[in-house]
Amino acid sequence: MKHSAIRKKFEEHLRTKSLKFTSQRDRIFELAFETHQHFTADTLHAWLKEQDGPPVSRATVYRTLHLLEEGGFIESLDTGRGELVYEHVLGHSHHDHLVCVGCGKIEEFRSEEIERLQEQAAQSRGFVLTSHTLRLEGLCRACAKKPEHAAAAGKAD
Repeated sequence: MKHSAIRKKFEEHLRTKSLKFTSQRDRIFELAFETHQHFTADTLHAWLKEQDGPPVSRATVYRTLHLLEEGGFIESLDTGRGELVYEHVLGHSHHDHLVCVGCGKIEEFRSEEIERLQEQAAQSRGFVLTSHTLRLEGLCRACAKKPEHAAAAGKAD
């Protein structure tokens, strides 16, 4: 999906909520769709402060990220480290995440076999999937080699 079409859909989403597409929301939208990495609300706020443009409060960042997520433009991922990370999803294929509990690194992956098994599990129970999130937690290669993680790296739940 083209950036202009996504932007138009977001503007329409705001109108359904009787909200305006302000310059602050525009800046947040543009940065969220410009990056190809996972980001926190605080990271996005820091990026905005580094750029020229109308000031954007931390509260506006959180509210706008909520609106973007509510409209299906971005998704959040709870990494278990006390804050959500976000990524834009419109125009991208579904994927799942490996989250390192040592350093917080996030790796994306896609597995047709896992997708098929999840669909089969839902169908066998009469469940119609509308969406899903799969987050696998463990230690990345670098953290698994660290002495303080040696015991955990040798066993899996």
